[in-house]
Amino acid sequence: MEALLSQLAFLANQALHDKNFDPSALEELLALFEQEAYASWAAEHQKAAADDAKVSIKDAEDHLQSLVADFSGFRRQADEPATEAEPSSSERDGDARQELGKSPCAAAASTASNKYADAAVASALATVKSAFASSKLQP
Repeated sequence: MEALLSQLAFLANQALHDKNFDPSALEELLALFEQEAYASWAAEHQKAAADDAKVSIKDAEDHLQSLVADFSGFRRQADEPATEAEPSSSERDGDARQELGKSPCAAAASTASNKYADAAVASALATVKSAFASSKLQP
Protein backbone atom coordinates (compact mmCIF):
# COMPACT_ATOMS: atom_id res chain seq x y z
CA MET A 1 0.00 0.00 0.00
CA GLU A 2 2.88 2.35 0.76
CA ALA A 3 4.35 1.74 -2.68
CA LEU A 4 1.01 2.68 -4.23
CA LEU A 5 0.88 5.89 -2.20
CA SER A 6 4.42 6.71 -3.26
CA GLN A 7 3.49 6.10 -6.90
CA LEU A 8 0.41 8.31 -6.50
CA ALA A 9 2.53 11.16 -5.09
CA PHE A 10 4.94 10.79 -7.99
CA LEU A 11 2.13 10.86 -10.56
CA ALA A 12 0.48 13.85 -8.86
CA ASN A 13 3.74 15.82 -9.05
CA GLN A 14 4.19 14.77 -12.66
CA ALA A 15 0.62 15.89 -13.47
CA LEU A 16 1.29 19.31 -11.94
CA HIS A 17 4.54 19.92 -13.79
CA ASP A 18 4.14 18.08 -17.10
CA LYS A 19 1.66 19.48 -19.61
CA ASN A 20 1.74 16.24 -21.62
CA PHE A 21 0.74 14.07 -18.63
CA ASP A 22 -1.39 11.05 -19.52
CA PRO A 23 -4.37 10.71 -17.09
CA SER A 24 -4.71 6.99 -17.90
CA ALA A 25 -1.68 6.41 -15.66
CA LEU A 26 -3.78 7.65 -12.72
CA GLU A 27 -6.66 5.37 -13.73
CA GLU A 28 -4.34 2.37 -13.74
CA LEU A 29 -3.02 3.33 -10.32
CA LEU A 30 -6.54 3.75 -8.94
CA ALA A 31 -7.40 0.28 -10.27
CA LEU A 32 -4.41 -1.06 -8.33
CA PHE A 33 -5.69 0.72 -5.20
CA GLU A 34 -9.07 -0.95 -5.71
CA GLN A 35 -7.44 -4.37 -6.08
CA GLU A 36 -5.39 -3.81 -2.93
CA ALA A 37 -8.49 -2.78 -0.98
CA TYR A 38 -10.41 -5.82 -2.21
CA ALA A 39 -7.55 -8.17 -1.33
CA SER A 40 -7.36 -6.62 2.11
CA TRP A 41 -11.12 -7.02 2.61
CA ALA A 42 -11.02 -10.64 1.40
CA ALA A 43 -8.16 -11.47 3.77
CA GLU A 44 -10.07 -9.94 6.69
CA HIS A 45 -13.22 -11.83 5.72
CA GLN A 46 -11.27 -15.09 5.48
CA LYS A 47 -9.67 -14.46 8.87
CA ALA A 48 -13.09 -13.86 10.44
CA ALA A 49 -14.42 -17.09 8.90
CA ALA A 50 -11.40 -19.00 10.22
CA ASP A 51 -11.93 -17.55 13.70
CA ASP A 52 -15.61 -18.57 13.61
CA ALA A 53 -14.61 -22.08 12.55
CA LYS A 54 -12.11 -22.30 15.42
CA VAL A 55 -14.80 -21.25 17.91
CA SER A 56 -17.21 -23.84 16.49
CA ILE A 57 -14.56 -26.55 16.70
CA LYS A 58 -13.76 -25.58 20.29
CA ASP A 59 -17.45 -25.74 21.24
CA ALA A 60 -17.79 -29.16 19.60
CA GLU A 61 -14.67 -30.42 21.39
CA ASP A 62 -15.99 -29.15 24.74
CA HIS A 63 -19.33 -30.85 24.13
CA LEU A 64 -17.60 -34.08 23.15
CA GLN A 65 -15.39 -33.93 26.25
CA SER A 66 -18.44 -33.52 28.49
CA LEU A 67 -20.13 -36.49 26.80
CA VAL A 68 -17.00 -38.60 27.23
CA ALA A 69 -16.77 -37.60 30.89
CA ASP A 70 -20.43 -38.52 31.45
CA PHE A 71 -19.93 -41.85 29.72
CA SER A 72 -16.76 -42.54 31.72
CA GLY A 73 -18.63 -41.92 34.95
CA PHE A 74 -21.39 -44.24 33.84
CA ARG A 75 -18.88 -46.95 32.88
CA ARG A 76 -17.12 -46.59 36.22
CA GLN A 77 -20.43 -47.03 38.05
CA ALA A 78 -21.36 -50.02 35.91
CA ASP A 79 -17.96 -51.69 36.43
CA GLU A 80 -17.90 -51.38 40.24
CA PRO A 81 -17.86 -54.79 41.93
CA ALA A 82 -21.09 -55.95 43.49
CA THR A 83 -21.41 -56.18 47.27
CA GLU A 84 -23.78 -58.37 49.28
CA ALA A 85 -26.16 -55.48 49.90
CA GLU A 86 -26.55 -54.80 46.19
CA PRO A 87 -29.32 -56.34 44.09
CA SER A 88 -28.72 -59.28 41.79
CA SER A 89 -26.77 -58.99 38.57
CA SER A 90 -29.83 -58.94 36.32
CA GLU A 91 -31.44 -56.22 38.43
CA ARG A 92 -28.24 -54.15 38.25
CA ASP A 93 -28.09 -54.62 34.48
CA GLY A 94 -31.67 -53.41 34.14
CA ASP A 95 -30.95 -50.39 36.33
CA ALA A 96 -27.79 -49.64 34.36
CA ARG A 97 -29.71 -49.79 31.10
CA GLN A 98 -32.30 -47.39 32.48
CA GLU A 99 -29.53 -45.01 33.56
CA LEU A 100 -27.92 -45.29 30.13
CA GLY A 101 -31.22 -44.30 28.55
CA LYS A 102 -31.25 -41.16 30.72
CA SER A 103 -27.63 -40.18 30.12
CA PRO A 104 -26.76 -37.20 27.90
CA CYS A 105 -24.57 -39.50 25.84
CA ALA A 106 -27.53 -41.71 24.97
CA ALA A 107 -29.69 -38.68 24.26
CA ALA A 108 -27.05 -37.27 21.92
CA ALA A 109 -26.69 -40.61 20.15
CA SER A 110 -30.46 -40.93 19.82
CA THR A 111 -30.75 -37.41 18.43
CA ALA A 112 -27.94 -38.02 15.97
CA SER A 113 -29.45 -41.30 14.77
CA ASN A 114 -32.87 -39.66 14.37
CA LYS A 115 -31.35 -36.83 12.33
CA TYR A 116 -29.49 -39.36 10.18
CA ALA A 117 -32.66 -41.36 9.58
CA ASP A 118 -34.61 -38.19 8.72
CA ALA A 119 -31.91 -37.15 6.27
CA ALA A 120 -31.93 -40.60 4.66
CA VAL A 121 -35.72 -40.52 4.26
CA ALA A 122 -35.59 -36.99 2.84
CA SER A 123 -32.89 -38.04 0.39
CA ALA A 124 -34.90 -41.07 -0.73
CA LEU A 125 -38.02 -38.95 -1.18
CA ALA A 126 -36.10 -36.39 -3.21
CA THR A 127 -34.72 -39.15 -5.42
CA VAL A 128 -38.16 -40.64 -6.02
CA LYS A 129 -39.70 -37.22 -6.72
CA SER A 130 -36.98 -36.33 -9.21
CA ALA A 131 -37.37 -39.73 -10.88
CA PHE A 132 -41.12 -39.23 -11.25
CA ALA A 133 -40.57 -35.68 -12.48
CA SER A 134 -38.24 -36.90 -15.20
CA SER A 135 -40.44 -39.96 -15.90
CA LYS A 136 -37.42 -42.24 -15.56
CA LEU A 137 -37.86 -44.59 -12.67
CA GLN A 138 -35.05 -47.11 -12.20
CA PRO A 139 -34.74 -49.74 -9.49
